[in-house]
Amino acid sequence: MIKGLVLMYASHTDKQTIHTIRQSKMSHKVLGFLTLLAFAPQVNAASPEVNVYSYRQPFLIKPITTAFTKKTGIKVNVLYAKQGIAEKLEREGKYSPADMVLTSDFNRLLEITQKGLTQANHDDQLIQAIPKQYRANDSHWFALTTRARALYVSKSRVEANDQITYEDLATGLFKGRICIRSGKHPYNISLIASMIAHHGEQQTKIWLTGLKDNLARKPQGNDRGQVKAIKEGVCDIAFGNSYYYGKMLQNEQQKQWADAVNIVFPNQNDRGVHINISGMALAKYAPNKQNAEKLMAFLSGEEAQSMYSALNMEYPVNPAVEPSEMVKSWGEFKSDTLPLSEMVKHRKTAYKLLDEVKFDL
Repeated sequence: MIKGLVLMYASHTDKQTIHTIRQSKMSHKVLGFLTLLAFAPQVNAASPEVNVYSYRQPFLIKPITTAFTKKTGIKVNVLYAKQGIAEKLEREGKYSPADMVLTSDFNRLLEITQKGLTQANHDDQLIQAIPKQYRANDSHWFALTTRARALYVSKSRVEANDQITYEDLATGLFKGRICIRSGKHPYNISLIASMIAHHGEQQTKIWLTGLKDNLARKPQGNDRGQVKAIKEGVCDIAFGNSYYYGKMLQNEQQKQWADAVNIVFPNQNDRGVHINISGMALAKYAPNKQNAEKLMAFLSGEEAQSMYSALNMEYPVNPAVEPSEMVKSWGEFKSDTLPLSEMVKHRKTAYKLLDEVKFDL
């Protein structure tokens, strides 16, 4: 059936793409077909367009791309995926219809750039809008939003204290009181890599050992699951991205979890809270390069940045744009200014240390 459907759209693509899809595994065939279905009808259209591969969800992206189209007349075709975009771009090669990629975290952004699947974007508006620490030195990737790797602390059992640090969580004060998802999740890998950058490999290993000793349970679940555990009395303090606080407050079932905690931004008296990002990159073989550059510039501007903050409770990467009222209500904080490009150097070591201390076991 898939073969027939792919051939149905053969007039809108090229023989090399069809050959690639036929040689792929079935899961790849399905993804390839979905791409053709999403993009092929527009290939010969007279109106300008831009094709986006996105790890970010439709509820967030569709309102923003609709605003872009209304402003510019450029149609945005989006292929949404939970995984596999880098592999897809590799298979498609120079025949790829993708003009740009949106990622939900820095690790996936790093994956496509390190595999040589992107090209530089030197647009002045884009570079001026995004601080240097949140873009690649070679302009191959750019942050779109930031989120803090915050701490959630029990309102009834822990004083909300901005004096607390990540380092404190490895001390005897928090014995048996901490919950966390897998140490190897990208959110935690980024934090551990930043600890290595600040303290070195040996000190970070000592910190990880102390943190493991202080866990109330084996690492498991997701960020929101840790807050639920606090509500249930399993632990008193947990790691979690800041935007989940807003998501829980807006969820009827999960609001009781959020109401049981305070959100705390650690290390406010020294380097500041660890920051991660969502981001974007210009695809290597972008067939609509100029339109993609226009979309990337739009995404860094005031309108799109404000929408990101309001829709997903993230912080605008553009310093000229204010966060949403809900996000602002959590208070101001000092951010770690460690460049993401520096943190990248320590990701492999972070994985190694987690294995050495058997953190997830």
